[in-house]
Amino acid sequence: MRKYYMFFKVRFASGLQYRMASITALTTQLIWGIMECFAFKAIAEAMGTGLPMEYSSIVTYIWLKEAFLALFSTWTGDKDIFSLIQNGGVSYELCRPVSVYSMWFARIVGGRGSEALLRCIPVLICAFLLPGTLRMSLPVSIEAFVLFLVTLVLAVGVAVALCMFVNMLCFFTISPQGWRMVLLGSADFFMGNVIPLPFFPERFRKVVEWLPFPYMQNVPFRVYSGDLPVADLGPVMAKQVLWLVILVAAGLCTWKFVEKKIVVQGG
Repeated sequence: MRKYYMFFKVRFASGLQYRMASITALTTQLIWGIMECFAFKAIAEAMGTGLPMEYSSIVTYIWLKEAFLALFSTWTGDKDIFSLIQNGGVSYELCRPVSVYSMWFARIVGGRGSEALLRCIPVLICAFLLPGTLRMSLPVSIEAFVLFLVTLVLAVGVAVALCMFVNMLCFFTISPQGWRMVLLGSADFFMGNVIPLPFFPERFRKVVEWLPFPYMQNVPFRVYSGDLPVADLGPVMAKQVLWLVILVAAGLCTWKFVEKKIVVQGG
């Protein structure tokens, strides 16, 4: 485990160097978050009491989404890994006395963790200082906050495992763009990054809940805001663990098959 921790540590430290890029992204996220809050406020005023979530919970959900965007932005993928797959650089990775799957998993977690750390603290500080209805709320309880942290870790695991599975599928295509656009684009919508899942039609939402996507950012953010009661969290966390195991197993099995069949051309 120590060697994979070192891969995580190196990638984490490397990501912390891009401070100016994070400051630029911070401005974008704050403006986008305020725009979303105003949009949902207009919807709340038009619908009256018919909203599936309380407006304060929606605002909190939005700011958590903006603060931890780097952890769950499946559409960005990992450009270094896609480059290794396309240009044959994966052959050098195969020479290392480590599991390529585990090494890439650790790198992705490290990269996302460093980027999220640089962005989340300034975004959260600004969100708590905003006036009136734009202000982010505190956790509904200490228990909810602790479970928020637990489900956040599980959600990151599910998101990274999904990205790793897509990485493995890219070995079977000339360009990785197809798999990325279809699977990761779908994940972005179905995990509640565009609109929170409670806004989905009930029948459609029940179908979506059979997929891994709702067990990413949807769970921890709704736990924090109180929209997902702590008493109902047991089965949801069990599904998070289940999808984490399934996606990791699928990625490992695909990699084992790829490892035996891979051919790198060039000299």
